[in-house]
Amino acid sequence: MGAFATAVQNRLCDTLVERCDDYDWEIERRIAGTPVDIAGCRSAEWVLVELEWRRADPADNTAKLFRHLAEGAFDDGNAPDASDTSDADRVAVFQVFTGYYDLTSGGVSAKRENAEFVGRVASDALDRFTYAPIEFELDPPKRGGERSDDWQAVTDATARTIATRL
Repeated sequence: MGAFATAVQNRLCDTLVERCDDYDWEIERRIAGTPVDIAGCRSAEWVLVELEWRRADPADNTAKLFRHLAEGAFDDGNAPDASDTSDADRVAVFQVFTGYYDLTSGGVSAKRENAEFVGRVASDALDRFTYAPIEFELDPPKRGGERSDDWQAVTDATARTIATRL
């Protein structure tokens, strides 16, 4: 990720720490070697947040994540035993999509539709898992482009949406 996406990731995590302080939050949590942008844990309840900035294939992120979760591969080899999904009562996955995936004619791209489809199907098939797509009301600039003046407010609003759904 670029510097701006990293700044958004950090602010999103910091805001979740403030709003949901009963969770232990971390950035770049590895699940079977796959980094998840933000993860929070409370007892046997996990929250995973994937920030889809400009990814060419966000469905791949969704599919890999749910495949690892279904296989119980939550542990990165360095985490305590409590991080194993076999002991998790609930794993909530939030896939945050920027305006990059919006179509100018309205609606969203097939890339986003595919990612959401994979998330819904996986959530329906796996008992302890839930999936929710989240809007990030910002169109990320291309490399070297200017940050939107309201990026912090948009990030905070996104964190509030996630916190409300927990």
